[in-house]
Amino acid sequence: MANDASTVFDLVILGGGSGGYAAALRGAQLGLNVALIEKDKLGGTCLHYGCIPTKALLHAGEIADQARESEQFGVRATFEGIDVAAVHKYKDDVISGLYKGLTGLIASRKITVIEGTGRLASPTSVDVNGQRVEGRHILLATGSVPKSLPGLQIDGNRIISSDHALKLDRVPQSAIVLGGGVIGVEFASAWKSFGTDVTVIEGMKHLVPVEDENSSKLLERAFRKRGIKFNLGTFFQQAEYTESGVRVTLADGKTFDAEVLLVAVGRGPVSAGLGYEEQGVAMDRGYVLVDEYMRTNVPTISAVGDLVPTLQLAHVGFAEGILVAERLAGLSPVPVDYDGVPRVTYCHPEVASVGITEAKAKEVYGADKVVTLKYNLGGNGKSKILKTQGEIKLVQVKDGAVVGVHMVGDRMGEQIGEAQLIYNWEALPAEVAQLIHAHPTQNEALGEAHLALAGKPLHAHD
Repeated sequence: MANDASTVFDLVILGGGSGGYAAALRGAQLGLNVALIEKDKLGGTCLHYGCIPTKALLHAGEIADQARESEQFGVRATFEGIDVAAVHKYKDDVISGLYKGLTGLIASRKITVIEGTGRLASPTSVDVNGQRVEGRHILLATGSVPKSLPGLQIDGNRIISSDHALKLDRVPQSAIVLGGGVIGVEFASAWKSFGTDVTVIEGMKHLVPVEDENSSKLLERAFRKRGIKFNLGTFFQQAEYTESGVRVTLADGKTFDAEVLLVAVGRGPVSAGLGYEEQGVAMDRGYVLVDEYMRTNVPTISAVGDLVPTLQLAHVGFAEGILVAERLAGLSPVPVDYDGVPRVTYCHPEVASVGITEAKAKEVYGADKVVTLKYNLGGNGKSKILKTQGEIKLVQVKDGAVVGVHMVGDRMGEQIGEAQLIYNWEALPAEVAQLIHAHPTQNEALGEAHLALAGKPLHAHD
C-alpha cells in the first residue's frame, strides 16, 4: 500500500471490475485520492471470465466455420479440427495484453491498489488484510457470479458454469445449455462452431427472451439452419449423472442426454458476508438498491455494476462508475438512460439492439401510435458478400422519433453505434435518411431502413 495507515482516501472502491476501475480512473483524473481493493485481478469478470474470453472463443469458432465453408467463396481450404490448447493460448494472450494495459493505466493515475478480500466495516471504511482502509466515500462494486437453480449443483465436472466452460480442456461431443439468454446462446454458438452437438433449453417462449420477439425468431431460424437444437417454453426439473454424461429432465417429463451440462441461467450479485446489511445498506435479493445517481440509502456509500439491479453489461458498469466519480468530484453527471444502452449478443448471427421493443412501445405509447419497419439484409450488398442473413427492425412513434432499433445478422454489433445515436438523440427517420451512408457497407442497411421508414426507399420495395 503506497499510503500510510493514517491516510483517509476521498474514495475507497471495493471491487476492481468494470464499474470499480472506471470509477477509480475517472476519480483520479478529477483529482480524487482513490484506493481500489480487489481480491482477484483488476478487470474483474468482463476481462477475465466474461466479455473478452467468450468473444475470443466465438471468433475462433467463426474462423473454424470459415475454413469449413471456404469453397463457397472460391477458396480451397482444409479444416483439420480444433487445437483446444492453442485456442486457450490465443484467448489468454488477448486477456494478458489487456490486463497489462489496464494495470499500467491504473498505476499511471497513481491509484492505490490493495490486493485482498475487503469487507465493509463502517459507512466510511473497509477492512482488508487485517487493515482498515478509511474513505470519505465508499463505492461497492463487487460484481456477480454464475447462478444456478434450486437442487442443481454445479460441480465443475459434468455440470459446469460459464467459468468452467472457458477453461474446458476439450471440445465436448455433446452439450446441453440450460438457459437461452446471452451467455447460453453465445456458448451454444461457439461450441457448435467447434463441432459440438448442442441443445439449448429455455423455459421462456423464445431464445434471448428480453429482445424484440422478431429478433428472437430470426435467431431461432438461424440456429435451426446451423443445426443447434433448442427446447422452448418448458422449465427445468432435474439433472442427474448417467454412465457417460448428464441427463436433464424437464417439467413435462421430456429428457435430454449429453456429455456436459452448462448452467447459464444468469448471474447473481456478490454481496453475502461482506458487511453491507450490517452497515444498514438497503438490499433486495442480494442486490444493493440505488437511486438514479447510484447512491444507496447510506449517504457515504454508492454502488455500481452487477451488484445493483441494472443491466449486467460491462459498459453499463463503466458508465455507472464514471457517474459516481464525477458526482463525488462536484460535477453534474446525467443519470444513465438504460433503454439507451446498446446491447449485443455475439452469437452467430449477432443480435444487437438499442431502445425499446415493439411490445414495450405499444405498452408505453399505445398500439395505434407505433410504426415498425423491417429491412432485410438480403438487399444489402456487403451482407450478400459476407453471405449473412438477417434483418433490421425499426420501431417508431408515429410521426415522431425512432425509439427502437433491433438488428440480427453477422457483424450487427458493429452497427449499434449509429443506432445508439439515433435513439439517444431522438432522431426522426427523415433526419437519418438525409445522411449519406458508405456503399457497400452493412452500415448502409441502417441508412436504407430509415430511407424506407421516411417514405423514400431506395433498394427496397414500397
